[in-house]
Amino acid sequence: MASDSSHRAQATGSTASADDTERRLEQLEVRNGFAEDLLDTLNALVARQQTQIERLQAEVAELRRRREDDTGPAWRSLRDELPPHY
Repeated sequence: MASDSSHRAQATGSTASADDTERRLEQLEVRNGFAEDLLDTLNALVARQQTQIERLQAEVAELRRRREDDTGPAWRSLRDELPPHY
């Protein structure tokens, strides 16, 4: 009889172990799903930022080109900027 009860305890223990393993596996799958979603979100953010960086670099290059093309005097007198009524 003692061996019969120990056999039942082992069977119950293995069922509990299987349930625990199943629960842990499910938790890992959920965490993996969240991690994949976060990765997709971060990838989209990085792509948007890269596009913005490229646009800003083009604007800076255009401003530099305009500054070099400016044929105005290298210096300005404050008198040149006074309104005519002074």
